[in-house]
Amino acid sequence: MLAFDGGPTFVRPPSARPGSCAGADINSAPVADALAKRPAMSSIVQLAYEGRPTPKPHGNYTRFVLLSDTHSKTFPVPDGDVLLHSGDLTRLGTLRDLQQTMEWLYALPHAVKIIIAGNRDFSFDRAWYDQNWEATGRPAVWEPPGPIFELLKGRRARAANIVYLCDETHTFNAGGREWSIYGSPQTPNYRSRARAFGYDAPDAQRILSSFPATDILMTHGPPHGILDRTLTGGHAGCPALAERVSELRPRLHVFGHIHDARGAYAHDWEDTGTQTIFVNAANTPKVVEGGEELSVGGPGWQPVVVDLLN
Repeated sequence: MLAFDGGPTFVRPPSARPGSCAGADINSAPVADALAKRPAMSSIVQLAYEGRPTPKPHGNYTRFVLLSDTHSKTFPVPDGDVLLHSGDLTRLGTLRDLQQTMEWLYALPHAVKIIIAGNRDFSFDRAWYDQNWEATGRPAVWEPPGPIFELLKGRRARAANIVYLCDETHTFNAGGREWSIYGSPQTPNYRSRARAFGYDAPDAQRILSSFPATDILMTHGPPHGILDRTLTGGHAGCPALAERVSELRPRLHVFGHIHDARGAYAHDWEDTGTQTIFVNAANTPKVVEGGEELSVGGPGWQPVVVDLLN
């Protein structure tokens, strides 16, 4: 059964025994020097770093820069081959919220930028929004779909290399190879609180069975037991998603939604000798340290950097 209760940063060499993660601060001089001299690793993840992340290793790697739950906040983002944003682009799904986020994303230099919606991006889910817009926590002003989707998929988005996915597959070239990605905003409803793109437990199997085999899976919410533990100690991830990921076994599964569980985990599939990197890339803290509120995208909540060996 796919399950993990934790979330350390890690560097895992292929020689590590199946099921293990080797942890290290890859920004320290001794470790950086060791990385340059040792055989190529299948994956390197940087959850936190001072200033800039360690440069991409020499050789045949693709660098992914991961964002999630930015809620209309902006902050510095390191360069890379591919930028992935796993939803909650906005605070409350308004056009104004989205404009702030998209202007930021348009200006980023990444050659490939792929985004999905989250449960707070209310106006993106038109069937839900048209019935529930008065309860979204904003003044009662219905907003039409045209301007929203022009920002997400229109001329400026295309010029900025942005691809918006909503239960769709996309292929792209980066790092000298072709990659496939499937992006879905579908997220379990929490208790009785329905949100955008929400589904109830009885519908989970039907919805998630449509997810295809892919190199990269991007969902808004986590699988059950994988970087999904809340501050109250419960697991908020979807059991059906955990089951489906066990079948698909992507190289990389990116999500967010549960801010408290930000982290990364490498899972080795012993029967096939393959590995999935799971990353909860949430950038918005829900915790306060020493009486001070932490900043969105600030230290410890920066964009996550993942280098995958092609």
